[in-house]
Amino acid sequence: MERTRIAVAGASGLIGSALVRSLTADGHEVVRLVRHAPRSEAEVRWDPERGRVDAAGLAGCSAVVNLAGAGVGDHRWTDAYKRRIHDSRVHGTAALAKAVAALDERPRVFVNGSAMGYYGETGERVVDESAPAGRGFLPELCVEWEAAAEPARAAGVRTAFPRTGLVVARGGGAWGRLFPLFRAGLGGRMGDGRQYWSYIALHDEVAAIRHLLDRDDLSGPFNLTAPEPLTNREITAAMGRVLHRPTLFPVPAPVLRTVLGEMAGDVLGSARVVPKRLLESGFTFAFPGIEDALRAA
Repeated sequence: MERTRIAVAGASGLIGSALVRSLTADGHEVVRLVRHAPRSEAEVRWDPERGRVDAAGLAGCSAVVNLAGAGVGDHRWTDAYKRRIHDSRVHGTAALAKAVAALDERPRVFVNGSAMGYYGETGERVVDESAPAGRGFLPELCVEWEAAAEPARAAGVRTAFPRTGLVVARGGGAWGRLFPLFRAGLGGRMGDGRQYWSYIALHDEVAAIRHLLDRDDLSGPFNLTAPEPLTNREITAAMGRVLHRPTLFPVPAPVLRTVLGEMAGDVLGSARVVPKRLLESGFTFAFPGIEDALRAA
């Protein structure tokens, strides 16, 4: 990809900050969407919950990447927090898509974040991008989230949806909480451990997003997950091997439901999601196996 100007929403998050580092290291000019008054030309103000964005700040951008949204695992799912999760994604996406569509010179690509939560509970069934949406809060959110990008697509802007799995990283996300527990020897399987977790190394997540930015022939949904999902039990064992710690403390399902509330359903649920379209497009994973991903983190 030639050096160019790229706008990134969610630039301070786990994935966004890693993407910005990667882009700037290669000489791209990155414009960050921020909630406060811009402090430089490298910042554009927006308010995702209220659906507002300073469209003029997007002028000259060849790509817009939207990774913004309230953290799904940051708080217990009260009705108020579920509304925040929803509004930060759906309203923010709609605002960006409309701003992109209204530009005289539109960017050539809009990469709008999504999640493997689109598929809901899959049990032992392997699902790729052709599978329908599941049922429940997260699947319904993902459907609405992706649909909110329609103004950009309808305006002729190539639009791609990375449906991201569980990102293996030390500094945030699910593994940001798991690593300290396992290092302390307090890690263990969750529930019966038979549920599938579809994961991806942070390095591969960023590389896949850049793959979607670079390739003019790629649009629509792409599962950003490692090629072979594993059960929670298998991942727990791998954590023990890599960190050289025992994994003797399983967390019973009733305890998870008490602590996490409705969100426990997604921790205990099974998502066996594979990156069919990403692999077909020629993408190569640097850290395809769980032990590779854990060591990279």
